[in-house]
Amino acid sequence: MRKLWTLVFFITIFTAGAFAQIPTKGNVFFGYSYNRAETISNDSTNLNGWNASLEGKFLPWIGLVTDISGHYGGRDFVVPLGHNPHADLSEYNILLGPRVSAEVGRFRPFAEILVGAGHIIRSNGISDSDTSFANAFGGGLDYRVAGPVAVRGQLDWIHTRFYGNGQNDVRFSTGVVVHF
Repeated sequence: MRKLWTLVFFITIFTAGAFAQIPTKGNVFFGYSYNRAETISNDSTNLNGWNASLEGKFLPWIGLVTDISGHYGGRDFVVPLGHNPHADLSEYNILLGPRVSAEVGRFRPFAEILVGAGHIIRSNGISDSDTSFANAFGGGLDYRVAGPVAVRGQLDWIHTRFYGNGQNDVRFSTGVVVHF
């Protein structure tokens, strides 16, 4: 009987240790985002907004992420022989793709490749909008603060094709991550 209890004890200890080694099943992120955006082509402006993402892991180091962001600001456009109209800008991106990550102590670096759609709205003087294919790649770092809560710094390059021209945006996001 003593051998049976010893066996049960060691199985319990090893099982608990194995479950402690399983990485998180995913995470949810929300935070502030800055976007250095090209509104047409080689015509940059600073946009501020938000970024949110949801990641589900299907392998220990690989997950599928949905990334949604909204950025807002304004821009003065130069028109030859006329007044320079001001436009309020809103840019939205919905992206999906794989993310590779690894946990190293309290740190979790990651890299991602995303594809999806972008939408821009210009109003107040110039009123139009456009939707285009968007792709992005980038990465970041999560730092675990306590339990499942972490803070994130993330940098992405986003390519869109608004108004028939290609735009290259740089987006920096920071905020809170909850791992589950």
